[in-house]
Amino acid sequence: MIQPVSDIGLIGLAVMGENLVLNMESKGFYVSVFNRTVSKVDHFLENRGKGKNIYGAGSLEDLVSSLKSPRKVFLMVKAGRPVDDYIDRLIPLLDKGDIIIDGGNTHFSDTARRTAYVESKGLLYIGTGVSGGEEGALRGPSMMPGGSPAAWPAVKPIFQSISARVDGTPCSDWVGEGGAGHFVKMVHNGIEYGDIQLICECYQIMKDLLGMSNEEMHEVFAEWNEGDLDSYLIEITRDILAKKDEEGKYVLDYILDTAGQKGTGKWTAIAALDQGIPLTLITEAVYARHLSAQKEERVAASKILAGPRPVLFTGDRKVFLEDLGKALFASKVVSYAQGFALMRSAAEEYGWNLNYGGIALLWRGGCIIRSVFLGIIKEAFDKDPDLANILLAPYFTEKLADAQQGWRNVAAHAIANGIPIPTLSAALAYYDGYRAARLPANLLQAQRDYFGAHTYERTDRPRGEFFHTNWTGRGGETVSGTYTV
Repeated sequence: MIQPVSDIGLIGLAVMGENLVLNMESKGFYVSVFNRTVSKVDHFLENRGKGKNIYGAGSLEDLVSSLKSPRKVFLMVKAGRPVDDYIDRLIPLLDKGDIIIDGGNTHFSDTARRTAYVESKGLLYIGTGVSGGEEGALRGPSMMPGGSPAAWPAVKPIFQSISARVDGTPCSDWVGEGGAGHFVKMVHNGIEYGDIQLICECYQIMKDLLGMSNEEMHEVFAEWNEGDLDSYLIEITRDILAKKDEEGKYVLDYILDTAGQKGTGKWTAIAALDQGIPLTLITEAVYARHLSAQKEERVAASKILAGPRPVLFTGDRKVFLEDLGKALFASKVVSYAQGFALMRSAAEEYGWNLNYGGIALLWRGGCIIRSVFLGIIKEAFDKDPDLANILLAPYFTEKLADAQQGWRNVAAHAIANGIPIPTLSAALAYYDGYRAARLPANLLQAQRDYFGAHTYERTDRPRGEFFHTNWTGRGGETVSGTYTV
């Protein structure tokens, strides 16, 4: 048995795993590594890990014996059964108080289950979201840990050393018990889905309605990235639009219009349905990816189904682009508002004490959705920790009021010209629905009572009193036993 020297061990030397190891080593930590295919360990140590404070383990026993106490083992393996398998293999090798960490894209319910299971064996468990992709893992990701609170002090120095920093503050802090960390990461990914789709819709409007070239669009995104829309996704879109291949062709123009996904956006939408939260924008972004995947059907349908074709815009293009920027900003705010509303609802159900301002800080650097207005969200929650919806924060209320006319103008032009804008329009519909003191749900509830005796409340009676009408004269007095608000 070797003398324990390593501060942490990592299992899984794929792209993210390798980069996290190099990041940790560069911050002064000694790291042990293991991979199911042991030859990858040798390859890593002979190449990117050569000459560094990294120990290559030939087995799990070797890995565990190389670690200082309390032992910390970081899993960067495929989500699902592989995580459970490694947990079961590690438990007999570890001692009381040792820590297992899962850094993959794991469903929060699995993390909650594993936390309870690992704790029942006398060990500690962390499920942490890691955002930022390959570059973030190497240079500084955003990390969202949850699980066993007692494990946080032991891993905090490592996590906060390797994470991104904004104004000196690390983009890594304790989120909450059980599956809280992975839930917050899931919502982050859902917002990412929404942001990406919103940008894609703006791109299509510029291309098909304004007839703009890639270079012209590149310049617009570069300008947007200097103002309220300053964010990582706007920045990379700017760069993508300008990228040419070795033949001088724009790479973007030759990429097939079918989108992939790993499922975290779908998880977010399902969680919102379970919580009864209208996560309309993010859910539409998930559906937009599904629709994009039906390429052959869409091509066939395009030859059959009638509808308007975009007519090039002949008005003031500069003014329209200003409107488009406002529409994008306002829609992004709605996306974040829906995401934070979902986290608040989940926190109430699962008993998590989430720090919403702190979560905004975690997302300011390193992660895919990092943007300039996350600092403003933090300030909003600092002023009002019980803020029901960030749309009600004075800064965003004023910004949305200013964006109103442009937002509606863009939506109207796109719809009139047959350009699909599922997330831009969903954002506007949510905004209008949220600010509506009265919605037509009175008719909906009357219909439910008509066909199912589901009862209803009355505007002239106190809330909580329920009534039924015998609409046909043939019904009895028996009513439905359940009433869901």
